[in-house]
Amino acid sequence: MSVNIFPERVNPNKKQIRDNLFKSVNVAHKVMKEGHHPFGSILVGPDNETVLIEQGNINTLNHAESTLCRVAFDKYPQDFLWKCTLYTNFEPCSMCAGSIYWSNIGRVVYGLSEEKLLELTGDNTENMTLSMPCREIFNSGQKDVQVIGPFATTESDTELEEAILADHRTFWSK
Repeated sequence: MSVNIFPERVNPNKKQIRDNLFKSVNVAHKVMKEGHHPFGSILVGPDNETVLIEQGNINTLNHAESTLCRVAFDKYPQDFLWKCTLYTNFEPCSMCAGSIYWSNIGRVVYGLSEEKLLELTGDNTENMTLSMPCREIFNSGQKDVQVIGPFATTESDTELEEAILADHRTFWSK
């Protein structure tokens, strides 16, 4: 049973979603240049415009989303986080979805699915994907975490999809 503990959330429009997903792609690009896996996430405030935190992937255990959640949880009150949105280039894995849930971030928007990521990474030991959609994780809980995604696919946004895929094609083909 889902419960809206802090129900005051303002939905982002398509332009805000797209713009913020491109910002997460830019974070992913930056960390790839530093030698990390090209995953990036940002936390956007309740106004759907203000970027509060940006975080790239650190390593196989410290993913962009879960690390962002830990920082956000220590920095902001839970009722505020419920009104925020986490944007990420790929669907959050089960670990990151759990972190989003426990940190009380009320909405997650992702560009491409975990299935699409698996197509790129295959059996690479640095990215052992789990076939567990983030919606299943959230639906197992007691809070109504809103999920929007895979945005690039559902909106047929080939420019966004190509931007997300570009760094991953380069990185995982090494």
